This record gives sequence, structure tokens and C-alpha cells, in this order.
Amino acid sequence: MIRYEKFAGFKGKLVLVGFGSVGQGSLPLLLRHLDISPSQILIISGDDSGHAQADQAQVAFKVCPLTPANYREVLDPILGAGDFLLNLSVNVSSLALVEFCHAREALYLDACTEPWQGGYTDARLSPSERSNYGLREQALALRKQLGDGPTAVLSHGANPGLVSHWVKQALLNIARDTGHDIATPQTRNEWAALARNLDIKVIQCAERDTQTAKPFKRIDEFVNTWSIDGFVGEGLQPAELGWGSHEKRLPADARHHDSGCDAAIYLQRPGMRTQVRGWTPLTGAYQGFLITHSESISIADYFTLKQDGELRYRPTVYYAYHPTDATVLSIHELSGRNFKLQSHTRLLMDDIEFGTDALGMALMGHPKGVYWYGSMLSIEEARQLAPYNNATSLQVAAGVLGGMVWALENPHAGIVEPDEMSFERVLEIANLYLGEMVRQYSDWTPLQDRQALFQEDIDLTDPWQFKNFRVN
Repeated sequence: MIRYEKFAGFKGKLVLVGFGSVGQGSLPLLLRHLDISPSQILIISGDDSGHAQADQAQVAFKVCPLTPANYREVLDPILGAGDFLLNLSVNVSSLALVEFCHAREALYLDACTEPWQGGYTDARLSPSERSNYGLREQALALRKQLGDGPTAVLSHGANPGLVSHWVKQALLNIARDTGHDIATPQTRNEWAALARNLDIKVIQCAERDTQTAKPFKRIDEFVNTWSIDGFVGEGLQPAELGWGSHEKRLPADARHHDSGCDAAIYLQRPGMRTQVRGWTPLTGAYQGFLITHSESISIADYFTLKQDGELRYRPTVYYAYHPTDATVLSIHELSGRNFKLQSHTRLLMDDIEFGTDALGMALMGHPKGVYWYGSMLSIEEARQLAPYNNATSLQVAAGVLGGMVWALENPHAGIVEPDEMSFERVLEIANLYLGEMVRQYSDWTPLQDRQALFQEDIDLTDPWQFKNFRVN
């Protein structure tokens, strides 16, 4: 029998809210690497999915969807000081649970800052209010209101989560490869100064997923390798990106937010109808969807330099996502239905036959062009590493494990974002489940092979302008 290293001890109760693909994929890792017994864990799920897995692991399982009306009543007799609430649900307010945990001196971690059900598509809210920027500003306001207290880690899966740590490691790698003799930065300003000095103009979360399953997507079916409700919800939010200081012109359909850090903009269109060019070592150039993610905002904000209140440096940051080919077809069908979800959905897991999820951070504009750093995880490797996972879910579960260990080792950090955590410690743990960590340079730019048949509105003087990435 394999003996797995225990990274952290835990004597309290672990309440796992939500047990979809990420929850089911995370449970084996938590049981392996936390000094915890199954009797200390309670799963609260919105449906019966995964019940058999919980029973096999001898973990208590309760079907009870959390709502604004019942979450306090449900959690009050369960959660106390020193316990841990791991929120891997959708349609449950992260900020409500953070505030609840703070009052009870319990630790908290989620993989995405979620609103209550309907919050992403509430027509009564402005696009800014429905954005991840808006949710993040609410979280930062809550941090200011609550002050110090038990650790609550926001948005720490793969992306958002691990990608923030990969950016820091990538910066150190580029610095070393370009002859910069530097010590590891210790402060936010030092990290931003390093990025500026390396001339990083664009930080693109570049993901290409080639996992393929049989049967292939059917008509009136939405298929995906992770939460379908979660993906559709964020895909219907406005496309968002951190807005860099090198950008010359705001897109015609772009808007600034009226308040907050002003590190990001949003477009007057959903991410599922916005495409951008990207590059990964797996397939080379591709067109992905500009799906809003909180790392696009938090990384841009973290790497902002100002002097006397004036912006001096910030990279453009965004997520360029090419999911499985079947998921792309699902998106096209969903868009043609005016975003009315298909009658049937399928989470790809055991039916995946082959393929790889290449998820990494592409840092662009420096003297060596593009540097991609991230996880190249095949379905075969994922199945060997942990049960109940595909390549996508395991990358997220690795981030959950790394973030939870950091939280247990730093239990009084208050509300924190991934950018504020120790990247070395988190990656030391997460890398066990990420397959091959690839680091590769490329001379690709979004101007390559352009204007062969038609004239385009592009900027030939600076390939790293956002207008050159956007697909029109």
C-alpha cells in the first residue's frame, strides 16, 4: 500500500459544500495528504451526485442545497471554531459563507467567488455589478470590514489559484534566462517592478484542452470536463480583462468600472461570444474564448505600479480558453439558442478516451517573445495519479489541496487572494498532481499569418496590443 505524505494536521471538522467534479476529485487528495479521518468530514451537496463515492470513503453525505434562506440554519449546528469550510459549490454566495465562517472562527477556501443563484444573469444588475470585478470589490470591502481573523482563501483552484503562483515562478525563470541576477521579490511592489523591468506586456492564461470522449456531443446536449452550470454561468458574465499601461486605445465596446481599483475593464458582450488568439506548446496558435476569471483582475491589480497616484505600469491580463472540441460545439449551440441551456448535459469523465489539458501562463512582450509555463496533464496521467478525476478536475483539485495546506499552516491570515500567498509552498504540494510542468519560449505573436486574404485593423508597430489578439 502506498503511504502518502501528510502535509498538515487537522483536528476539527471539514465541511465540504458542493460535490461535483472538483469536489469528487479533491476528496481522495484530502484524505491522502491531510492528517484527517473520514469521520471528521461532512459533505453537503445540492444533489445526490457522488453519494456512492462518499459512502465508499466512509464520509457522511447530506443532500441539502444551500440558499439565502437556509444556509445559516443548516451550518450553525455544524461549524465551529477551528473547523474548515471547503466551498466547491456553484450558486452559493462565497461572501455569505466567508462572513459566516469569520463569525465562528472557522477557516474557509473556495475555487471561485460565487454569487447566489441567478447572480450572474440578473438583468436588474448592470454588467459591472454582474462582473467578477464587482464580486472582487465586494470581497475586498468585506475584508476591510471584518479585519483580522481566521484565514479565508478566495478563488484557489487551478485558474484562478495556481496560475497566480505560476506567474511568479515564470518571472523568476525569465529573469534567470535573460541574465538578470535577482533575489526572489518579497513584496507586491517588488514583484511588479520585476515584471516591468522584464518588459512583460501581456499575461495570458492560455489553456487548450484536447480531451476527447465517446460518444461525441449529440444535438441538444452540453458537454464539458468540469461543472457545466459553473462554466455557463461565467460564460454569460461580461468578458473581462486586466487593462495594461502599454495599451493605446480602449475597445469601442469596453467600459471602465465606476469604482474600485480600476485595474480591469469589461466588454459589453458575454465571454462566450468573445474570442482571442492564444498560444500553448500543445497545439501552437489557437482561438479561445475570453472568459472572465478573477485572476485576470487580481493579477493585473497585484502587478500595478503607481507613482503619486499615476499609473506607471500594469500588464494586460486575461483568460484565453479553448475547451474540448465537443464543448466548443456545445457553446456554439448554446449561443444559437440565445443562451437557453440544452435539454441534456454530460460531464466528461470515464467516457474520455484520450487527450491532454494544457493550462499555463503565457508571459509576452519580453526580449525572448513568449514564455509559457504551466501544467501539461493527459487523461492517462490523471487516472494514474488519482481516482474520480479527469485532467481538468485534477488540476483544480491540486490547487485546492495546496491552498488548504497553506491555510492550515497560516490559520490567522484573514481574507486572502492567491497572489498574496507563498507561491513556493503551494506549488511544492500541487505539483505532485500536475503532470509535466512545461516551460517553453516561442517567437509567436498574434500578428503571424495575418492579412493574407483580407485587410484587418491591426497595429503592426506593437504586436502586444489587445486589438491584435481579439478576433473580430
